[in-house]
Amino acid sequence: MEWVRGDTVGRGSFGTVNLVVPRKGFPNSPLMAVKSSGTIRSVSLMNEKEVLDQLGFSPQIIRCFGHDYTVENGDKLYNLFLEYASKGSLADHVKKNGGCLMESDVRRYVGSILKGLSFIHARGFVHCDIKLQNILLFGNGDVKIADFGLAKRNGEEKQGRMDIRGTPLNLAPESVNGGDYDSPVDIWALGCAIVEMFTGKPAWNFEPGTSVAALLIQIGASDELPWIPEDLSEEGKDFLRKCFVKDPKKRWTAEMLLNHPFMADGEETTVMNPVEEEESTSQNCSNFEEFSESPRCHFDFPDWVSTRSTASSSCCQSIFQESSRIGSWFSSQIPSPLDRIHQMACEEAPKWSVSETWITVRMR
Repeated sequence: MEWVRGDTVGRGSFGTVNLVVPRKGFPNSPLMAVKSSGTIRSVSLMNEKEVLDQLGFSPQIIRCFGHDYTVENGDKLYNLFLEYASKGSLADHVKKNGGCLMESDVRRYVGSILKGLSFIHARGFVHCDIKLQNILLFGNGDVKIADFGLAKRNGEEKQGRMDIRGTPLNLAPESVNGGDYDSPVDIWALGCAIVEMFTGKPAWNFEPGTSVAALLIQIGASDELPWIPEDLSEEGKDFLRKCFVKDPKKRWTAEMLLNHPFMADGEETTVMNPVEEEESTSQNCSNFEEFSESPRCHFDFPDWVSTRSTASSSCCQSIFQESSRIGSWFSSQIPSPLDRIHQMACEEAPKWSVSETWITVRMR
């Protein structure tokens, strides 16, 4: 494929990210971005390419379209072609929404991330750097995990006790204490990302200017856990407690968390299209605004807005049982489709020429 480097859309420790403009060879190619770095510093990008190739396709993981080498301004570059996320990162989205998202949106994002992590872990890999900057949003509503430069095989021997992989703020205690980076570290990091989605702040409350060493001591040596937002629902709080378990063997897995009530509630949430998503604002950031316009029909009145029932479980159960009883009786009074066909069938052919019983219908 012949291509031209387009506008710069991002920068990282590895190098730069640019849009790809195909010249020929791929006339119908998808919109792509290219991550580039000097070949001397391309270990991270090459690792990302190798991991993505071994993982294969998943709807919740960024797609890789190949790689090549180029010489630009006298420097030899390694280029990795990936699908382009037009909506940017989840970190950008949180910032754009005032630093906090609605719980329904958080559930939807977390559901996609968990599916991606479940796929990654089932294939024997660990991402090692789950954070909002590495979760990308697409115009069709897709949410995908990206940046596998630090990913590794689960159970792979560590290079050294001080081998630091990932962002310090999202490191799990076992990574700080023993340099362990197995699948549970991604779950701990996910918990930190969820706190940031709700608050716009890191999960660890520390003063600006705090050294990385002090932060690592707080994570690894103290009994303290990342803080859990008080405004979060009880299901959400319990979900985070399952992520923030010091012992990685007791920490919930991605598969287990997908079946948590916090995710079950999220399945009832209607997925918004990109336009609706842009207009959504956090219930934690602003007060509910009352209707200010006159209703145009009877469906516009606020009383028609659905609200969560506060009825007790015993009351709901009795209502359900009564509804089921009535529904069963009603169903028994209605003939089956086969019976209705037998009732309508007759040996005499219809007389279409007779019009006395026809009804004239006027369309206005």
